[in-house]
Amino acid sequence: MTKLIPKIGLRAATILVVSVIVGSGVFKKIAPMSAELGSPLLVILCWILAGFISLAGALSTAEMASMFPDSGGEYKYFQKIYGRFFAFMYGWGNFTVMKTASIAALAYIFAQSFNSLVPLPLIESKFSVLGFALFDNFSIKLLASLLIIILSYVNFRGLSAAEGLSSWLTYIMFGAVAIFILAGFLSPVGSWENLTQKSSTFDTANFSNGGVLKAMAIASLGAFWGYEGWNHIGYIGEEIKNPQKNLPLALGFGTGIVILIYVLLNTVFAYILPIDFFITLNQNANKIAAVEVANQIAGKTGMLFIACLILITTLNATSSTILMSARLFYAMGRDQLFFQKASSIHPIYKTPDVAILIQGLWSIVLIWSGSFDQLTDMLIFSSFIFYGSTALGVIILRIKSPEIERKYKVIAYPYLPLFFVLFCVSLLMVTVFNQPKEALSGLALIATGIPFYFFWQRQSK
Repeated sequence: MTKLIPKIGLRAATILVVSVIVGSGVFKKIAPMSAELGSPLLVILCWILAGFISLAGALSTAEMASMFPDSGGEYKYFQKIYGRFFAFMYGWGNFTVMKTASIAALAYIFAQSFNSLVPLPLIESKFSVLGFALFDNFSIKLLASLLIIILSYVNFRGLSAAEGLSSWLTYIMFGAVAIFILAGFLSPVGSWENLTQKSSTFDTANFSNGGVLKAMAIASLGAFWGYEGWNHIGYIGEEIKNPQKNLPLALGFGTGIVILIYVLLNTVFAYILPIDFFITLNQNANKIAAVEVANQIAGKTGMLFIACLILITTLNATSSTILMSARLFYAMGRDQLFFQKASSIHPIYKTPDVAILIQGLWSIVLIWSGSFDQLTDMLIFSSFIFYGSTALGVIILRIKSPEIERKYKVIAYPYLPLFFVLFCVSLLMVTVFNQPKEALSGLALIATGIPFYFFWQRQSK
């Protein structure tokens, strides 16, 4: 059986974890989260809680990664625990919604940010197909599609080139974020009173009666979009050196670094501007909160700086997601549970060339078919079905297969994975009740894989 070649060490793996997580969410999501919560401290608390919950998921996933360090990540774990059908539905869900929608959304935000720096030609039309306004924001969609094509080509040309690009972009991002945070806290414009002020519409009675829990759950969808991607590193387990050791360490270190970055950035946002500003800003879909904060700190220079930073992070996250997610579809093709040509490895570049192509094409389709917020809401709901299944799998395998070697064991077992499972179930229930359209759309797209499964299953016999 054809295998990919291990090339990535611990440092590079940790950088990839950070690069695939830090995209656009942290710069944009404070506005809708403020509108939902009405308190800057609650917004920051939401980012902290979402970070530690994501870390709980990452640490649980790390135990699985240490046992099954192969291409495909959860797809391979689920085969061992729940069987081929469930594993396929996970892979199909990633293809239809989760990973391809993530690529589409990141590329779209990159194009929006580029448009704020260099205005693109305004081309609009009311033409629609099946209810999709294909030519709304035509120039932005076109640029986002072009970005996916270029980055897919970079990833096609080799793992070393793609990983090198990610490393350089991540180091630049670290420096730029540090400068922005320092400038923010030193700015005379900011006030610590902004962090304790509630919005003019904040409902104290609703807060006391438990309404805050519902608001926190809804707002957390925005925060979890910001943390989305921590599990991607498992997809390239076959290409990581000493994966039993390096995969868990990369997951833990990388997720921890992102939590620190996100909390500091959101504290700066709340320090510079009052929460009512972000609530008003939420009414304008074309405004990015971080850009407005930078404008207060350093005027047009600040806006230019943060716009360039967003370009770097979204470019980096898009490239890293393309790199890692394609290995999942490659693994499915190798198991004859996807388009068989997806198992192809380029003879010169040693990359899953056809899997990268298929992934890129479907991501571009998603760009033209839906808005950024629709994509990300569908993405988070669908993702947590399988995140919870992974943590539950840790408990199942501890009971059923205690003899399997585990070079890493999740801390606070069984409480940590059990807590994460219960959280995932709660988040799914809240989303179904409060955003049924997005939840049902995500489930419907995953369900479209059922006939494909039986078709490919017959073909593999």
